[in-house]
Amino acid sequence: MMMLVNCSNCHTPLQLPPGAKSIRCAICQAITHLGDPRTAVAPPPPLSSSSYVPPPQPSHGPPPPAAHGRKKAVIVGISYKFSRHELKGCINDAKCMKYLLINKFRFPESSIIMLTEEETDPYKIPTKHNMRMALFWLVNGCQPGDSLVFHYSGHGSRQRNYNGDEVDGYDETLCPLDFETQGMIVDDEINATIVKPLPLGVKLHAIIDACHSGTVLDLPYLCRMSRSGQYVWEDHRPRSGIWKGSNGGEVISISGCDDDQTSADTSALSKITSTGAMTFCFIQAIEHGNASTYGSLLGSMRNAIRSAKSDMGLGIGGGAVTSLLGMLLTGGSLAGGLSGGGLSQEPQLTACQTFDVYAKPFSL
Repeated sequence: MMMLVNCSNCHTPLQLPPGAKSIRCAICQAITHLGDPRTAVAPPPPLSSSSYVPPPQPSHGPPPPAAHGRKKAVIVGISYKFSRHELKGCINDAKCMKYLLINKFRFPESSIIMLTEEETDPYKIPTKHNMRMALFWLVNGCQPGDSLVFHYSGHGSRQRNYNGDEVDGYDETLCPLDFETQGMIVDDEINATIVKPLPLGVKLHAIIDACHSGTVLDLPYLCRMSRSGQYVWEDHRPRSGIWKGSNGGEVISISGCDDDQTSADTSALSKITSTGAMTFCFIQAIEHGNASTYGSLLGSMRNAIRSAKSDMGLGIGGGAVTSLLGMLLTGGSLAGGLSGGGLSQEPQLTACQTFDVYAKPFSL
């Protein structure tokens, strides 16, 4: 029978195989030894494994500190290489986002989990299980003052919703590397994992570069912005009355397109190699000083994509590659072009609470 222990570093529940004396955590890589008092949990009662429910953790004292400090991030880039779903720019997106977080927003490198097919550690391959574990790690033990980031670049999809909690009748999904055999990650699960538990004083930004991603965190409010920059907040709270917001924390999602749109994987913007159009424009807006507020950031991203659509290459600043992207996107151009029928996407902003997008400063 499997024995349950807690990771001695990040407190993630781990299943210890029979006879094993130690186990490595799939999230923080720490080695946990069976005799460590920090890992002790009550042994399971003499019941079948299917009926065993782990005992609750002690409630006394403060919550355990975040494993790697005040800023934590999970970055996922999936290329689906050698499959009919292959994308060219997603791993580039992940590398650029990691560089941005470390060098612009001072995230410690040790506080960033990267999931891509290029990782040699099997626990860092972007499978459905590894993505779920990484998202759990992201919010586990968070405390007031923490800043969390979830960036995803890969395929997104949608499926019919049957419980009535979607305004448009569809659930939005993310597609892990093994989605064809293990299934997709649905917005309801994403919301339950990284939105609902978030306590007061914690900030989470989700940056989602995928098709059908407008409301992929299931947040209650969507900022509907016109081409002139005027905006209104749309109420996306489900008719059932179920609260899809956080437990007091601030959650803001910036996504590549509306729920009924597709996001481009293209070389038209960088002119060097393929990237996700949304990720490129997001980073470029920050590098060019066009992200002082959420409104200016969203407007800058949308203008860059419209400009690229009209002349196939001119983004912010006449299509010049930023210093950040120029350092990373080197070498020959990969197979470029546009997926999804061209740059018709419009980046979206959703949030737990409404706010003045032109007054609220943007920062990660």
